[in-house]
Amino acid sequence: MARRKHPKPAEPPADPFGERHRSGLRERFQLMGGQFHFETDDPPLAHIVRTAYSRLPSHKLAGTAPRFLVRLALAATQRARSVTHTESEPPRVGSFAAGGILCGAMETANFVALTPQQRSALVVVSREMLKFPYHVRYEMLEFAVYVLASRAQGLVPLHAACVGRGGQGILLLGSSGSGKSTVSLHCLLEGLDFLAEDSVLVDPNGLATGVANFLHVRPDSLRFLEDAGRAALIRGSSVIRRRSGVEKFEIDLRRPQYRLAAAPLRIGAVVFLSPRRAGARALLAPMRKAQLTQKLAASQRYAAKQPGWGVFTQRVCRLPAFELARGHHPLQAVEALKALLPPGPTALAGKRERP
Repeated sequence: MARRKHPKPAEPPADPFGERHRSGLRERFQLMGGQFHFETDDPPLAHIVRTAYSRLPSHKLAGTAPRFLVRLALAATQRARSVTHTESEPPRVGSFAAGGILCGAMETANFVALTPQQRSALVVVSREMLKFPYHVRYEMLEFAVYVLASRAQGLVPLHAACVGRGGQGILLLGSSGSGKSTVSLHCLLEGLDFLAEDSVLVDPNGLATGVANFLHVRPDSLRFLEDAGRAALIRGSSVIRRRSGVEKFEIDLRRPQYRLAAAPLRIGAVVFLSPRRAGARALLAPMRKAQLTQKLAASQRYAAKQPGWGVFTQRVCRLPAFELARGHHPLQAVEALKALLPPGPTALAGKRERP
């Protein structure tokens, strides 16, 4: 009688969680002092990465640029590989991995996992979330990039805008709705270098970096634009909707008519935007050191908990600091800010031509 052969147990897969998987779509960008490598197998996610970071100046800080890995994955891609579940059984866990990060998630998960120590991040997006590409970019992808860049390099993360000229920058601070975006727009249109709209990273040496991809302005801020062509160009931009419900034009700044800061800017002054009207007084009012320290701590509660905050505040308190009141037109604010920066090429040429 023939002996029945028992099937051999299947060999376990060599990479059961996909930790050594090499994604087919890869992008590399020099951002905020680091060399970021983005990987994904999903074209919609690769498009979001390129929308965020292509054609930007390559900012480098002191020393060798650290290498970061950010992997993006669609949750639905993993779900399709699992066994179909029924109402009586929960869905199976799908695995996601990147650069030493291993996660498990069920169904249509949307999350970001990161480890600054290993300089890697994992961004998992559901197919349903692809209907909101702005939120994927702004709330998930940029969250991963900014946290990795700041924590791995010891940079202070500020909720601020930054413009400059001649390698020197001005930090523009203020609460939401204080006019940072409107003033930044007019600084940009007047030829100043644009560094960042609302997220600035500062190193211990006082160099500021950021991502100058977009500027978001309310439709009512365009009433100050006298050039109809400029206003029409902005009105042709995409419209995004904030969580607060506020809608803004999203201006892509990677166009020839805009000047983006080609390198990190050295902070030369700090300006807090005030909602009050200047009236007959000067727009810029000097701030005392104690007042500056208090306003910085109140407006930057997240940054104030970071390791480099003490060194940052010591350095900033040695700089000129001002409160900027509102004038009749944003161009008045631009002229006041220009006075805090090195003269531009036209002004220098004018000085040389004088007898």
